[in-house]
Amino acid sequence: MEKRRDFIKKAAIASAGLTFGGPMIFSAKSYSNIMGANDRIRVATIGVNGRGNSMSSTFAKQKNTEVACICDVDERAIPKAIKRVLDAGQVNVPRPEKDCRKLLEDKSIDAIYIATPDHWHAPLTIMGCQAGKDVYVEKPISHNPREGELAVAAARKYDRVVQMGAQRRSAPTLTEGIEALHNGIIGRVYFAKTWYTNNRKQTFLKPGAVPSWLDYELWQGPAPRMVYKEGLIHYDWHWFWHWGTGEALNNGTHEVDVARWGLDVDFPLRVSSVGGRYQYKDDWETPDTQVITMDYPGGISLMWENRSSNGRQIESRDRGIIFYGEKGSLDTGGDMYTVYDSDGKLVKEVKPQQKEEEMQGRNTASPSLGLDSLHVADFLDAMRNRRRPNCDVELGHKSTMAMQIGNIAWRLKRDIQLDPANGHIIGDKEAQQLWSREYEKGWEPKV
Repeated sequence: MEKRRDFIKKAAIASAGLTFGGPMIFSAKSYSNIMGANDRIRVATIGVNGRGNSMSSTFAKQKNTEVACICDVDERAIPKAIKRVLDAGQVNVPRPEKDCRKLLEDKSIDAIYIATPDHWHAPLTIMGCQAGKDVYVEKPISHNPREGELAVAAARKYDRVVQMGAQRRSAPTLTEGIEALHNGIIGRVYFAKTWYTNNRKQTFLKPGAVPSWLDYELWQGPAPRMVYKEGLIHYDWHWFWHWGTGEALNNGTHEVDVARWGLDVDFPLRVSSVGGRYQYKDDWETPDTQVITMDYPGGISLMWENRSSNGRQIESRDRGIIFYGEKGSLDTGGDMYTVYDSDGKLVKEVKPQQKEEEMQGRNTASPSLGLDSLHVADFLDAMRNRRRPNCDVELGHKSTMAMQIGNIAWRLKRDIQLDPANGHIIGDKEAQQLWSREYEKGWEPKV
């Protein structure tokens, strides 16, 4: 225990002193572990202030896997994540790093995990692929549709495994439920209703000095430069278009991905959205109340309902999905499913194989530890066997892009018509301008 505490103390000192990228702290046993582990996967986790902290521990617990590097622009977050990794049982102390570009140069790192703000997701995924790393990136896969296309192109060009953090794609009981849908348990499925609820409060930004612990230049990364404001970091950037994508992509991506999986659809024909910032008058740019609807080929529709600032549940759940078909409906809120006939009578209830019956819908760090572990295990197995993972980058892009178009429809206050072959906008130049974004000079993503 003393040796472990000493490791943590040294790592904390290194982080506080900004000695990022310096020599790694290893014991003799650590070196022998690395040299003798031909099948060992070495991962760098990037963005560890919240979600990434929990996931660093999840990676560390996987068989023959090592968290080799902890990276964040907030120097305070790194020692906490290192401690989390060591508490998970890892012997080797991860190297602390501030600049993700430096760790990409490290050829001993096999994969990167990304839990940065949204505006970093696709650019860093592309950079990772170009550096020969496999990538696990949290949802959404991109900040805008064009970035998603580039992320797919990068994964294919450089032959990399890229997994989006849609954990329910690896949920065994839910997978059984989706297969039952596809096999006709409720007949032809023609509609899916999804939702998310929360009790988020007001956000006000105010001028302030950049904190000493934060590298704000690196935090901005690909985004055009804007003056620092207090209240933006570390979470409320979600509600500003320059960096975030609103609740639609922050949480809606999860439900819509499962819905699209169950409906067995790709790109929509038409997307519409209504709503607004209704609960409070503050600095939010994105809506706290929003409904996005999507029409797909073959007479199929999908709806997502959001109330970020009014926490009343729907169907007794913070978040969920209901599939409707000719012979009944199927509900799910996590790794479980329930089937009803067309009169609403319970037909079948299948509980999860693990203890967690429901997603902890409002837990931003770890809504489901069990599903996290399964999804990470799938990613690592995909790496070892060079196959596409359960939520491959292309699947993630299709689910992400549908919601991004919903935000475009909301911002322009009109329906958006799409080509269902590729999801591209048809006949709307103003909407097409929101297909991509401007970048800070020198940060433009390229494949």
